[in-house]
Amino acid sequence: MNIKNKNIVVTGGSDGIGLAVVKKLIEKQANVIVISRHNDQLADLNVHHYTCDLIDSVQISSTLEKILIDYPNIHALLNIAGIWQKKDTLDNIDNQTIDNVISTNLIGLIKITKGFLPSLKLQEESAIINIASRSGVVPQENQSIYCASKFGVYGFTESLKLDLKNTSLKIAGVYQGGINTKFFDKAGDIAVPHQTFTDPVDLAEVIVFMLTQPKNIWISDIRIER
Repeated sequence: MNIKNKNIVVTGGSDGIGLAVVKKLIEKQANVIVISRHNDQLADLNVHHYTCDLIDSVQISSTLEKILIDYPNIHALLNIAGIWQKKDTLDNIDNQTIDNVISTNLIGLIKITKGFLPSLKLQEESAIINIASRSGVVPQENQSIYCASKFGVYGFTESLKLDLKNTSLKIAGVYQGGINTKFFDKAGDIAVPHQTFTDPVDLAEVIVFMLTQPKNIWISDIRIER
């Protein structure tokens, strides 16, 4: 896809992987629309920001309505927003954490995708890339809730591929290992050695590379080890 001047939505685009992707899309002259809870790091960037917490269905509906009024034609959706579950056994994980992780990582992603789907399907060329995690395809110890959310993203992505196989809308999943961001610190998991993980800028290169391939070429699944 030639993404110059195309409307591309990035969830979780205000920090970490999402911010790295946003910066790369700006370099490619895309029209970037960011959905995130905060916009602190976006102030100096040429993006359109909409505040939304994916835990909140009312916020999701309101945000979708606003964006589709402002930008009726959406050409790509990059679902990157997500939160971490501090490593622990299920009996030690409180119910609020369970709700937050599943709501943000899976339910919110599904609702955002559903909301943009009609516009995406109208385009001559369009794409959805779900940035999940290696934990969405390989079970991990002490990550039962996080894995549940990410395995859900994997199943959702694979089913969408089948549902949309005869349309111009392409679907892909990215299943990466650990990335060096504040993702783990935000959940209070300071023991995770994220400084040794993959640079988010490198992952952003891969994601934008996937999106910008010629129309007759599509990388539908990529797994990245650190």
